[in-house]
This record gives sequence, structure tokens and C-alpha cells, in this order.
Amino acid sequence: MKKVIINGANGKMGKAIARIIKTSPQLGLEVAALREAGDKTPEKADVIIDFSTPQGALEAFDLAKEQKAACLIGTTNLPERFLFQMQEEHKIPLFYAPNVSLSVYFFGQLLKKAAQLYAGYNMGLHEIHHTHKKDAPSGTAKRLAEIIGLPQENISYERIGEVPGTHILTLSGPYDKIILKHEALNRDLFAASAVEIAAWLVNQPAGFYTMQDYAAFALKSSKKKDPTV
Repeated sequence: MKKVIINGANGKMGKAIARIIKTSPQLGLEVAALREAGDKTPEKADVIIDFSTPQGALEAFDLAKEQKAACLIGTTNLPERFLFQMQEEHKIPLFYAPNVSLSVYFFGQLLKKAAQLYAGYNMGLHEIHHTHKKDAPSGTAKRLAEIIGLPQENISYERIGEVPGTHILTLSGPYDKIILKHEALNRDLFAASAVEIAAWLVNQPAGFYTMQDYAAFALKSSKKKDPTV
């Protein structure tokens, strides 16, 4: 079993990830330590999963390099300098995505195609998250906007209750309106995907990985299981 340190373990995502690892032994992972930003971590790990704060993410990255462990960072609102630093990593397997859901990644590809098909339509992106979310617009909304070439000022947002994440693209033409929506029903969508990515990442060579890399692997695996896919 590969050992995992969960960074940001007291958060909702951290707790969900710990629960899913415990109930998914087929993935070959086990929790070695639960960590928060500023904690000392004497335990060794094969992979570190981070959903914390920008400072916590930097600590997770440094700890992973120190232990020569793989590292998955799902924390959003990271400084641009840190993002560039991660992209240059070549000593450990490092994965970063502002949204680790494979479903959301495919939704982004769907929006990209829609924006091409409905070129000339006015586009607006709206996102809804829980009231505890600190960044606005969300990292996911910013990434979706980047994919379709939408300026960030065209992103609107709401913070309501415990909504785990909803993203809506509206394309408006002179005679019709197209609405594409992705709604996460609970955090397990993201936590389960993070665990699956970590199980894949720990077996990858050193380098920087994104959702595009994992999606290619997931699609290839699907085709092996079902040649008709």
C-alpha cells in the first residue's frame, strides 16, 4: 500500500479524501498522516494530497520534494510565481489542477466546442459555491473562462449555503439562448477523483502533470475495458 499524507486534513475536502481512501483499498493507498499548515510531519509518504491554503500548498510541495514523494495540489488561488514554479518541476511527480474532477474537465472541453460552434453569440459564465469559499470567482470558473476565451470580468458568482459547486455557461444569440450547466451534487465528486489521481500519480515518472494528462490516461483505460468506447 502506498502511504498518503493529507495536507488540509481538517477541511471538508481533507475529511472526504481520508474517508474515501479508507473505503477504497483497491486503489492501493493508505493514510500515513493528517496534516495542517505549519505542522511538523515526521511520517514518510509516497504521495501528498493537498487541499488547504496557498501557504499550506507551498509547504506540501516543499515536503514532497524533501521526501521525494509524489504531490497532488488541488488548492486554488495560488500565487502566479508558485504556479510557474510547479510547471518547472522535474524531480518529483507533481499534479496541479484548480478542479480535480474528471467530469468538470470534460465539461470544459464541451464548453470549448460550444464556444466554437456558437461563435458570435454573447457568452456569460456564472458560478455558485458555498459561503465558506474564500476566492471569487472560483479557480474552476477562471479556468473555464480561459478555455473558451472569455474575459474574467464576464464571470459572475454567488455564495449560497453549502453549494459544492455549480458552473453555468450561457450563450445568447439574437433568436435563441443556449445554457450549459455542471452541478456537483456533493464534495465526493472531487474527493473521489483526487484519490484516483493520486493512485495514478504515485506511479508516474517525475514531472508536471495536469488534468489533460490524467484524462488521457482515463480515456485510454476506458477503451481497454470497453473497446466500443
